[in-house]
Amino acid sequence: MTSTAAKTTTDSDLDATFGPIFQSIAQRAVEREIDRRLPFEEVGWLRNARFGALRVPIEHGGYGVSVRQLFRLLIDLAAAESNLPQALRVHFSFVEDQLLAAPGPESERWLRALAQGTLIGNAITEPGVGAVDRYQTTLTASDDGWLLNGTKYYSTGSLYADHILVAADRDGERIGLLVDANAEGVRQHDDWDGFGQRLTASGTTEFTDVAVREDRILGPGYGAPGPTYGTSYLQLVQLAVLAGIAQRAELDAREWVAARTRGYTHSAADLPREDPLVQQVIGRLSSAAFAARATVLAVADLLDEVLNTGAKDESALVAVELAAAQAQLSVIDLVLPATTLLFEVGGASVVSERLRLDRHWRNARTISVHNPAIQKARAIGDHLLNDAPLPFAWSAGERRSATEESR
Repeated sequence: MTSTAAKTTTDSDLDATFGPIFQSIAQRAVEREIDRRLPFEEVGWLRNARFGALRVPIEHGGYGVSVRQLFRLLIDLAAAESNLPQALRVHFSFVEDQLLAAPGPESERWLRALAQGTLIGNAITEPGVGAVDRYQTTLTASDDGWLLNGTKYYSTGSLYADHILVAADRDGERIGLLVDANAEGVRQHDDWDGFGQRLTASGTTEFTDVAVREDRILGPGYGAPGPTYGTSYLQLVQLAVLAGIAQRAELDAREWVAARTRGYTHSAADLPREDPLVQQVIGRLSSAAFAARATVLAVADLLDEVLNTGAKDESALVAVELAAAQAQLSVIDLVLPATTLLFEVGGASVVSERLRLDRHWRNARTISVHNPAIQKARAIGDHLLNDAPLPFAWSAGERRSATEESR
């Protein structure tokens, strides 16, 4: 009988497999940023190494890692290219859904497909009216099954994916479904116009009479209220991105200082790396990166416990949601100042377009406005003071007017 230890994928194993890939991805990060080149090749490297199968059990062809191990690698990937963990955010949530599903042919089929490199994107959020209380994207019956129609925005990662997870309305019910990314009637656009995270492919997806088979309908949920592991999990991916940005910002600043020979007549040392004030900046950057990483992994440990017990304990789901919300506020407050502080290590040359060190602040600022922190801070306070429920449904859009609600 094979021992459990023999089936364990260690951190050292993971570093040996993915460390060189991350290094290769990082080498051309600035070039991709300047050219706005979507990292299709780099996603291919991750696909070939089965990065998307990290949480898939070993017996299904994956690595079988813990949630903590996954987020440890997501931070390191974000340090190499912050766009990529965000692009894979819904993919990893879909993996967890399959792990939590009742055992059977359907979940087995998806787990094996994921182990072979299949990637999942998303098309959930809508422009305009959006989905505060309903989706404008609809799934309607046809002679041969179902037809999907609608327009989605923030379709993060879908241009890199094989299948797209779509949230839609079916006769007043919120449901999730999967469509092939290359299916007839699917049109994707790289029209995300944010000043940061430009390579996440977070653009528009249009669905026009897309045929959907019954077995691709995943069921209710996707924006419905009530405790779920999903919101804390998805939030933590964003925080892993921030932690990775802090890690890369510190490394970039340190490497720049180490190679620099120019200083000032009023500097405390001849070389910048020997200047105690510059050393202090690097120390503070390092501290921010350490604290952000530790915070993300602490919440990942809580998620490990929740997911290992089936994600059904409501009190545990509330506890991890609260922890993720608290972590969001602290990680943002660590990383955003750090991505500004790094410029204190030098003079005008540190803002060279060639270096693109501004991308760290732009990317961190962009990530930080997802699920706005001011709303999270209020929700935390209301929960702790008044036992108000935490907001597990994060849909964005226009609310119905009083007139509409009365109809």
